[in-house]
This record gives sequence, structure tokens and C-alpha cells, in this order.
Amino acid sequence: MNQHVKTNSSVATDLSRRSFLVGTAATGLVLGYAGLPDSAFAAAAPANFEPSVWYAIAPDGLVTVTCGKADMGQHIASTMAQILCEELGAAWKDMRVQLASNDPKFNDPVLGAQITGGSWSTMMNFDAMSRAGAAGRIALTEAAATAMGVPAKELVVRDSVVMHPKSKKQMTYAEIVKSGKITKSFTPDELKAITLKTPDQYTMIGVSVPQLDIPSKTNGTAKYGIDTMLPGMVYGKVVTPPVRFGATVTAVDDSEAKKVPGFIKAVTLDDKTGSTSGWVVAVANTYANARKAADALKISYDKGPYANVSTDTIITEAMRLQAQDDAGQFFVKDGDPAAALAGAAKVLEAEYTTSINIHAPLEPMNATAEFKGDILHIYSGNQFATRSGAIAAGAAGIDPKFVVMHQAWLGGGFGRRLDADMMIPAVQAAKAVGKPVKVIYSRENDMTMDYSRPLTYQKVKAGLDSNGKLIALSHDVVSAWPTARWGIPDFLSPSVDKKGPLDSFTVNGADFFYTVPNHHVRAIKNELAHNATPSGQLRSVAPGWTFWAVESMIDEIAAASGQDPAQFRIALLDGKGKNDGGAQRLRNTLLAAMGLSGYGAKKLPKGEGMGVSCVSSQERATASWTACVAHVAVAETGEVTVKKLTVATDVGTQVHPDNIRAQVEGAALWGLSLAMYEKATLKDGGIEQTNFDSYRPLRMSQVPEVAIAVIANGEKATGVGEPAVTVVAPALGNAIYNACGARLRSLPITAAAVKAAMQA
Repeated sequence: MNQHVKTNSSVATDLSRRSFLVGTAATGLVLGYAGLPDSAFAAAAPANFEPSVWYAIAPDGLVTVTCGKADMGQHIASTMAQILCEELGAAWKDMRVQLASNDPKFNDPVLGAQITGGSWSTMMNFDAMSRAGAAGRIALTEAAATAMGVPAKELVVRDSVVMHPKSKKQMTYAEIVKSGKITKSFTPDELKAITLKTPDQYTMIGVSVPQLDIPSKTNGTAKYGIDTMLPGMVYGKVVTPPVRFGATVTAVDDSEAKKVPGFIKAVTLDDKTGSTSGWVVAVANTYANARKAADALKISYDKGPYANVSTDTIITEAMRLQAQDDAGQFFVKDGDPAAALAGAAKVLEAEYTTSINIHAPLEPMNATAEFKGDILHIYSGNQFATRSGAIAAGAAGIDPKFVVMHQAWLGGGFGRRLDADMMIPAVQAAKAVGKPVKVIYSRENDMTMDYSRPLTYQKVKAGLDSNGKLIALSHDVVSAWPTARWGIPDFLSPSVDKKGPLDSFTVNGADFFYTVPNHHVRAIKNELAHNATPSGQLRSVAPGWTFWAVESMIDEIAAASGQDPAQFRIALLDGKGKNDGGAQRLRNTLLAAMGLSGYGAKKLPKGEGMGVSCVSSQERATASWTACVAHVAVAETGEVTVKKLTVATDVGTQVHPDNIRAQVEGAALWGLSLAMYEKATLKDGGIEQTNFDSYRPLRMSQVPEVAIAVIANGEKATGVGEPAVTVVAPALGNAIYNACGARLRSLPITAAAVKAAMQA
């Protein structure tokens, strides 16, 4: 399974497309700061109290929390502030948030890199932010004790005030900071030794306090990347080739573009990082003129080696690879499925596919680049500052330590802004014209050049004994490998068969918590898809497709053995061996969803059905326990009406109840959109869908009732932004089968596919 370790910076940077290695501050690669003069970034005012890089308390008592995570509408900045505030003892009205730069001091305490994804942020930073807050409280309390001449152990802290009940003396945090008497500091070992609050002592965590970012986002003062305005700034509009990757520009005729008022230059990208190929950016004094100039350019291409690749050729190649016994590497290798299948009383076999899916966040991709002497400044919203800073440096041909990234609020991300392609045309255009350049993608640019969720092909074989017990399961997953494309070795995982590293982010979820004595999972890289459709991480990552196969197959097995699919799952979740703990939590979420939905309580009308699924998204080591019951009605035409989705999720410790419910609801609807509506196709090397008229996500009129049960049991906080995405598709497929007998194995589920399956 996947292990989270700090990224390794001991290897020299290689700017090839497949192995673009990114270092951290561990060996001196200080992104954007080592090359700056001391005055380039002024430190906080000396009177501020800064017990941690994560926050500072000003003499007026305001607490400014620095969020090292990308905030793309999920309110993670407020969540980090709330966790810290719990231990700090500050009043919520005194809390403020700001976003971190790419200074390595803000690197993730666990991952060693500034990255936002995988629903990791709360679960991985809860302890660090708690200890930072507790350290500040202790230091403030000791300073107050000295100032008031009372024992520190007799002091009480509440709402930014340190009180001594016996003497009635008190000092506000503002007064303590102004006094300049705070001398306490902590070593790393002392931080670890701090005793934190237990859940029964919480006064902030578990409370739906006002989100700190909402006022600025509603009054227009919040700044997104697209809002960047710099003196002397000009604009760039990219012209992308007709194929997703591999094209080369052979000629550019700008004679017509020169007739556009304000046109400055057409810059052909020379991207040594390999993030882009065959791109040209038209630069002009306004974005409107840049668009006109881009439209006027006449560009000739060598379309490259993938000009004839299509969706069908990728699937054909995936099937060929899967048929090879020596293809890929093993992610799970328990027992001997082949032998067990050979002796099984019943064997089932099925193929599952998912389509290419596009992120399409509301704020279009954008970046502004400005060179100030030797320093490159990048203004953008980004989910992976550590890697993006290095890519911007590669595009500029400079050392990464001379790149300063100015983080903005993100108008949606969902994994799209883990990549830095939008920075490359801005950087190279700014270098070419000697002015700050803001590049804004059109929707068509972003749709056709998205680092999409990859097309996947999966084959599953299952064997049952004479009692209908599942004794073997073999699961092959064939896809592009998005994480391997990043070229960061420590984000890959060693295969259990020792054949080399594999991209576990393409198979996570296949290592489920069901007890199956003979279980193999093979990860197979589809090199054709990997090259022709460079893929990225899309909300829910691999569990969005692996659980489609796993949870659909579990239902098929239950049906073949005449067992209720929910009860069949409960029996498999027995918690034996390595599944102890996890299986029990997953079983509880399934029971909660069943109870809230009324599963099995009454007979449904003809043409209606309920289906279940339960998953441990994301990675097994950082699981989030989620179950779904879908209720659908299926017409004779194959049209599916989703009547209700019931989702239960075990979050361990809930920080902000309202936000959790909103995240789970949004994730469930995202999962519904992927399951029934969204599909991109490849033809002649290019993505065919260019806007929302042809790539159609879920519409408001199609939103069903969504019921949510949140289980908060005081365990370690889990992630909630992605898990509910993964349960919806299989629950829907299983519900459709129970409604009309049609078994679906491809996403998205269409009326035509349902009707064909009904007639099969």
C-alpha cells in the first residue's frame, strides 16, 4: 500500500518529461528564497509574537494563521485556523487567515512538500496545528504568570484572555504580546511532549463557526489568480495544437496578427520540462487583443507520434496488456487466486471501464509571471507549490531558488491545479517581451489540454466455494500513471513482487478491507495512454475507478450466490488479520447508511431499486470510511431517475460539522456527475469535447435528494472532500440492476447502455 514519506531531494534535477525531479529545502533547494536579498520579504513586525511558522499574534491581539494548503472553496484555511484556535485558546473573532508562499518553511510536516490533494490536509496536519496552538498558549500563559506574579498552573485561558480566578487578575493576549515578555520556546521534542486536549475538552472543534474566508469572497476583496494586476502587465493567449501531446510547431505566420491593435509578439514555447508541446502564446496589450491575435495566427504543426490515437486504440492496447501474464506489477499478492479459481465451485469474470474525465474548475487556468532582476515571481492559485516552483524555474531556465510563488485563492481545483502548465507560457512570454505577462486559458484550452482522469480498463475474476463464500479475487487495473508522470520517486510505491515501483495512486482502493484469502491486484501501465493523454489526479483519484469495479463485482457475486448484497458485504467485513479495525468501521458506516435510507424495509414499486456500496477511500493507510445507498427508478426506455442518495461517513473527529456535510454532499453529487453524465473522448490524438455543450456535467435539475449521516467518534480526523465521490457510481449501478436486471460495467451510465443491458 502507499506510504507517505518526505520527497527526496538528493537526486540531481532532470528536466525530461518523465523524470522531472523536485527537491525540497532538505539539501538547500530553497524555492524562491535562497537567492533573495534580506529586504526582499520583510519579516513580521518585531512586536508580533510568532511561536510557529503557522501563525503570529499582533500587538492588537489579532491572530493571523498561515495556511500551507491550497484553499479552493473547501475552507481548509479556516479549518487549519480552527484546529489551531482550539489549543491556542483565542477568540474566534480574533482569527484571520492568509495563504503561504512557496518558502520551504511551509512544507507539509508529513509529506515534506506543499501539496493539497487526496483529502489529506486535515488528517495529516491536525496534530501539527494543534501543537502549534498549544505551544503559543503555554508561552502566553507563562508570560502572563510572570507579569501578574501568580503561579502559571492557576491560570485559565478563554477567548484570548488569561485569567487568574483567585486574584481576579487578567491579561488579554494583546496586552501580553505588547509587554514583550514572552520568552518561552520549544524544541521539537518538547512540542511532541505537549499534552493536547481530549475530545471531551473541545470548545471549538466540533462547532460550526463562521468560515473566515467567506466575507472577503462575498465582498469581492478576496484575490484569485485571475485577479492579478501588475504595473506594465500585458496579456497572453495560448494557441494549442490539435493533438493533446507530442506536436511540434514547424512554422508561425503572424502577418495577420500584426494587424491587431496592441499585438506584441507570438512566442513559440520551448518547454524543457515537457509539460507542453506544440504551444504558441500570442501576447498583446489586452486580453481581448491577445485573443484576436491568437485567432489570427497561422501555425503549422508536425502532429507527432500520437496523432492517430483514439479512445478505441487506448482500450485495445489496455486489453492487450492485461492479457499478458508478465505485464505490470503486483500491488496486492495474498494467497494463490489461480489455484483457488481452478478449484472454485463458481467463477465469475467481468470487465469494467471508465472514460476520460475533465476537471473543468470554474476559474480558468491562469498565471502571471514577472521577472524582477534575477527573481521570477509567479502569481497563481496552485495545489503543489513545491513541484510547480521547480517547473516554472525549468521553463525559465533558472535555478528554482530564484522563483517566488504568490499563492492566491483557487476558483476550483479538484486536482487540476496540481499541475503547473499554465505557468509555462506566462514565464516564457514574460521573458520574451520583458514585461509581466498574464496568461488566461479559454475553456477550450483547458478542456483539450487538461491533465484528465485517465481512461481505465479493469478485469476482475472471482471464485466462490460450494457454500457461496468468496475465496478468490484477481483484479487487473490498466491505465495511464498520473503520479509517475510527475517524476517524483518517493510518490511511487514498491511493488510487492519487487519488480520495481508502481503508481499506487492508480490502484488504491483495490486493496480493500474485505477478508478474501486469495487476493491479487496487478497495476499495469498503459504506455500509449500515458503518452497520448497525459493524465492527472482528479477528485477521488484511483478509488473513483477501482471501487467501481470492486463494489460492482461484489454485487455480482452476491447475486450469483443468491445472497443479499448488503449482508454479503457485512459477512466479508469480519475484521480478520490485517483488516482488524478498518473493516469494523466500514461495516458500521454501511449499517448507518442502510438504516437512514430504509434499505430493505419495504418492497419498492416495479422499476425501482436500491443499491449499496461501501469503501475505504482514499489510500488504505489514510482511509475514510464511507457507504452509500442509491435509490433509482428505471423506465422501459433505459432512462434512470436518481431519487435519493444516502451517504454515511465516519470522519473520526469532525472539526466543522456544517463544512463536513457540505463537502460530503458536494462529493456525492460530483460522483453522480461522473457516474451518469461526464465523458471525454479522444479522436486523432485530440480531445473532442471543447466546452460544456459537449462535455456535460450534472445539472441542477438533475440533483436528487441527498441524505447524510456523519459518524464522529473521536478517532483521528479523516478526509471528507473526496471519499463520497467513490461510492456513488457502484451504488447506482447496483441499484439499476435491482430495479430492472440490467448490469452496467462502463461509466458513464447512459440510457442507451441501460436499455441494451435490459434487452441482453
